[in-house]
Amino acid sequence: MADRKSDRQVGIIGSGLIGHSFAMLYAAAGYRVRMYDIKPEQIQHALFIIDDQLQHLAKNGLLRGKLTIKEQRSLITETNDFTECVKDAFFIQECVNEGLELKREVHSQIDSICRKDAIISSSTSTLVPSLISEGLTNKNRFIVCHPTNPPFYAPLVEVIPAPWTDPEVVFTTKELMTEIGQVPVLVKKEMEIDGFVFNRIQYAIVGECWRLYEEGVMSAEDIDKVMSEGLGRRYAFMGPLEVTYLNADGLLVFGDLYRETLYRVQCSFGPPKKMEGPTLEKIHNEIAARIPLDKLYERRKWRDIRLAHLQKLKNELDESHS
Repeated sequence: MADRKSDRQVGIIGSGLIGHSFAMLYAAAGYRVRMYDIKPEQIQHALFIIDDQLQHLAKNGLLRGKLTIKEQRSLITETNDFTECVKDAFFIQECVNEGLELKREVHSQIDSICRKDAIISSSTSTLVPSLISEGLTNKNRFIVCHPTNPPFYAPLVEVIPAPWTDPEVVFTTKELMTEIGQVPVLVKKEMEIDGFVFNRIQYAIVGECWRLYEEGVMSAEDIDKVMSEGLGRRYAFMGPLEVTYLNADGLLVFGDLYRETLYRVQCSFGPPKKMEGPTLEKIHNEIAARIPLDKLYERRKWRDIRLAHLQKLKNELDESHS
């Protein structure tokens, strides 16, 4: 086939947790990846993590795709040349730190170099697409792909077009995300408020956890267990709306039985609070006593291998019931 995946380049700007995870995804699917970072030491650290994770995945029988470790790794190359990363890429994934001015600056650079038919994507987690892309010449080729962190182990990706994004770009991006093993969900309209859907739900949970801890209701460890051993067990396979549907004889019955209770509890949540001050230090110290900062990488590997096993289990269950 003339248009082999390995002949098609994906450019990744930024080699942090999101960037190097995306690099692994595209390589596992057979695409050639160029990964750029302004800090040479950061990109070398990213390559070390990629090598370590590929070995760890292979050891546990969880390697993605049909390519070997050597084949996947050979598709990922680093570069300190921004132009080299961008100019030949059919898909560009920006993964720099969250900040409007920084992202605008990076996308202005991409816009001046990229192919006219390239898709320009940002991994921003809260910034609406029009704010980043409004000044671009190729703004009709711009789209947000906001992944779950870490993308390689948690497949959900929010796909958010700007008002001027070409429909073909939306379609092609969703197809590509699916092809590399992700689960794209479309945010159908650009909201005037930030956070998209994933983070708005996540922040609501974190905010209430914060309040319960601050009020002395439960320890940080036990609050986390409420999710990991309770809510999270269900949410690993279905969302909160389906959970609610199944917890009664449909949503209409649930509404009849629990609407007043649900509303009364929601009204008691109170205004949001900033993560600062003594409460921030207390929660940090409580968690750090179990997971010291110098053990973060080991704990992330612990997390990632469990996420990979969970995905394998879900795939097997889905196949057996298809």
